[in-house]
Amino acid sequence: MKELFRKECLLTAPAVTYFFLVFTLMAIIPGYPIAIGAFFLCLGLFYSYQSAREANDLLYTAMLPIKKSDVVRAKFAFAVFYELISLAVITVLTAVRMTALSHAAVYETNPMMNANLAYIGWVMMIFAAFSMVFIAGFFKTAYRIGAPFIKFCITSTLIIVASEALHHIPGLEGLNSTCFDTIQLIPLLAGALIFIGGQLLAVRLSIKRFDSIDL
Repeated sequence: MKELFRKECLLTAPAVTYFFLVFTLMAIIPGYPIAIGAFFLCLGLFYSYQSAREANDLLYTAMLPIKKSDVVRAKFAFAVFYELISLAVITVLTAVRMTALSHAAVYETNPMMNANLAYIGWVMMIFAAFSMVFIAGFFKTAYRIGAPFIKFCITSTLIIVASEALHHIPGLEGLNSTCFDTIQLIPLLAGALIFIGGQLLAVRLSIKRFDSIDL
């Protein structure tokens, strides 16, 4: 499993996948729907699946003396590793915005979602959606990526719209506070539970689907 994970990191994932980590910096952009940055991070992961498909990576890997389930687990291990790196950078930038830059005029007057604890929760929901919708959908055929990605685009768009709309509802203004507000814990905790549960569910479903495919 360790070697399969290394293969995913060093061979399967193209350089452009790592380049997309730059979109974590969208967390500091004022006046912009910053949750879109999570979508672009997932787009970087999408390119790793596109590259693997064109190189017949799954067929090659499945022919090795390993379990088919380990092939799926290695794919998920890389996706989670990539997402955790993204979350770490986003969390640091969010902490800076909530402390040193909390009273900056560009953020206090920002009509779009600010980077705070709620924002981190929305990002985790988008990452979970990528695993549950795209990766699990990909393993239905272990080849087609178009339809699962379109479904993920729709799902992530709904999450982004919700993240930008909810804080405009009276009583929910704290979701967009530049500082800590208790209400931000709701999307944060919900995002964490969805992220963990979604990954586990998507792995199990993907293994089941991949086992049923005759490569």
